[in-house]
Amino acid sequence: MVHYNPFSEEVMRDPHPIYARLREEAPAYYIEEYDAWALSRFEDIWQASMDADSYSAARGTTSAHVLTKVQPVTPMLNLMDPPEHTELRAKFRPFFLPGRVGKLEPMVRELAGKLLDAARDRGEIDVMGDFSSRISVTVACTITGIPLADADLLNDLVFRFFKREPGIEGMTPDGLKAMEELFGYFHRLIQDRRRSGGADDIVQLLTETEVGGRKLPDEAIASHLSMLIIGGSETFPKVFANCMRWLGEHPDQRAECAADASLLPDAFVEVLRYDMPTQFLCRTLKRDVEIHGETMKTGQPVLFLYPSANRDPREFENPDGFDIHRKPPRILSFGHGTHLCLGIHAAKLEGRICLEEALKRIPEYRVELDRAERLVTDFVQGYASLPVSFEPF
Repeated sequence: MVHYNPFSEEVMRDPHPIYARLREEAPAYYIEEYDAWALSRFEDIWQASMDADSYSAARGTTSAHVLTKVQPVTPMLNLMDPPEHTELRAKFRPFFLPGRVGKLEPMVRELAGKLLDAARDRGEIDVMGDFSSRISVTVACTITGIPLADADLLNDLVFRFFKREPGIEGMTPDGLKAMEELFGYFHRLIQDRRRSGGADDIVQLLTETEVGGRKLPDEAIASHLSMLIIGGSETFPKVFANCMRWLGEHPDQRAECAADASLLPDAFVEVLRYDMPTQFLCRTLKRDVEIHGETMKTGQPVLFLYPSANRDPREFENPDGFDIHRKPPRILSFGHGTHLCLGIHAAKLEGRICLEEALKRIPEYRVELDRAERLVTDFVQGYASLPVSFEPF
C-alpha cells in the first residue's frame, strides 16, 4: 500500500512517483501522522476548491499552520473564508487587473534586459538570484506600494522564511524569526504611511480599509502585506528557473520559442503544469465529506496536492510529457475557485517578458545542473540557484 508523508525524504526529493500511486491507489489518502487527508486527483481538487461550505482556509493553508502547527494563523486574505474574504478581495482586485498590471510591462522589460546585459561578458547568469528573484520582488513592491530600496531586504527575509533544514519537519526557528522580522518591517511601514498618506497603492488602501464596519488593525495590515510580498516575490522565480531548465532539456521546443515569441505564454503555462513549485495548500473541513469511499471528518485538515492533479491522466493526455503546444483548458497551478491566485496576471506578464528577453539574448544557453542548488522542502520545491551558461554576446 502506498505511504505518503509530505515531510518524507522520498516525497521531498521527487514526489511524482508517489503522487502517481496516490491517484490510482488512494485518491483520498489518510495521513495518520497528522490526522489529515490528501487529495491527489484533478477533478476532486477542482471541485473542492469551489466548495467553501465544506473546506475552510481560516485555520491555515500551509503545513506549518495545520500539520506541525508551529506558525500561528494571522489575518491574511488567503486565510479567510467568505463573506469576509469576498469583501476584502474585492478591494485588492483593482490592483491586479490585466489593464493595471499591463502598465508594468515597460519597467519589467527594461529591468530584465538590464540584468541579462550585465551578464553578457561573463557568459553565465544565475536565473534565480541574478535575474528572476530581482524582477519578481520589484514587481511585488511596485504593485503593493513598498519602497524599492527595501527589495533586497524583503527577498532575504522571504528566502529565510522558506528555507528548510535536515532533521526539522517544516519551518525552521530562523524561518519563524524571519516572519517576525517581516511583520516588524511592515509595522514600521504602516506607521510611516499613516503619517504621510496620499499614495494610490495597496499599503494606503489597507490603512483606510474597513471590514465589517471596522478599520483594520496594524497587525492585520502587516499580515496582509506579508502575504502579498511572499506570494508576489517567492514563487515566480522558481517557476522561471523551471522554465529555463525544461526548455533547456527540450531544445527543439526551446528553438521554437526563440523563433516565435507568440508561443511563450503557452510554454509558461505548460511549465506551471509540468513542474509546479507549490506542492499543496491546505483546508480544514467544516463538515463531513464522503469521497472515494472514505469519510473525511469535520475539523480534519485536507491537503490539495496540486502538482499531482496537474499530471492526472484523467485530465491530461500524456501527462508526464512536456509539450508547449498542449494548451490545456484547465490547470490548478494558480488554484481555483474562491482562492484563485490574485497575482495570476502579474505572473503571466513576468513569465512572458522574462522568457522573451532571455531567449532573445541567449537562445542556446546551457543549464548547469551540476552546480544548481535545489531546495528540499515539503511545501514549496524548486531551485535556490540555477546557473545557465552561454556564449558571451
